[in-house]
Amino acid sequence: MPPFFDHALRITWIAVLGYWLWAARSAKPVQQQELFAKRLLAYWLPLLLAALLLGSGEWFGHSLLREQFVPHTTLVYSLGLAVAVCGAALAILSRVLLGRNWSATVQLKQEHELITIGPYRVVRHPIYTGLLLLFLGNAVMVGDWRGLLAVAIVLASFWRKLRLEEVWLTEHFGEPYRRYQARTKALIPGVL
Repeated sequence: MPPFFDHALRITWIAVLGYWLWAARSAKPVQQQELFAKRLLAYWLPLLLAALLLGSGEWFGHSLLREQFVPHTTLVYSLGLAVAVCGAALAILSRVLLGRNWSATVQLKQEHELITIGPYRVVRHPIYTGLLLLFLGNAVMVGDWRGLLAVAIVLASFWRKLRLEEVWLTEHFGEPYRRYQARTKALIPGVL
């Protein structure tokens, strides 16, 4: 990948991770949380595996994972970077709107609030949508099948996580959350 695109992608990831770490310090206290072992196996290890898949291509030698699904061109790098930056912006904006209700894992916070403004009017989990776009843009820039495998792993992990979150949110908020579910999709407006 040309240095400009490599640096721009790194800056995009650093912006998301940096904001996450900075903003996490003001989260509300936890009321209910998923067990550590489940969080590790179902969320953190898949994210680590996806990050490794998007890492150095030399790790994968000349395997099928290194085969290209898109050409390595300036246009493809540009499109991938645009998708990644849009995903990062959506994830950060959505995180800002959640404010102190945010958590990295499946949790209910003390005095948890239901947020339905901004991107939450269109999808119930816009942070996941944004992060999936960030991973997808990164995968397009890598251009190898390993990138798409990373996106599939992240999608499976997020899908499992959001299903559990939805059970807890439905139990906590009741009918208002069921009405919210009825009018919005989980990840992709009008589709999924």
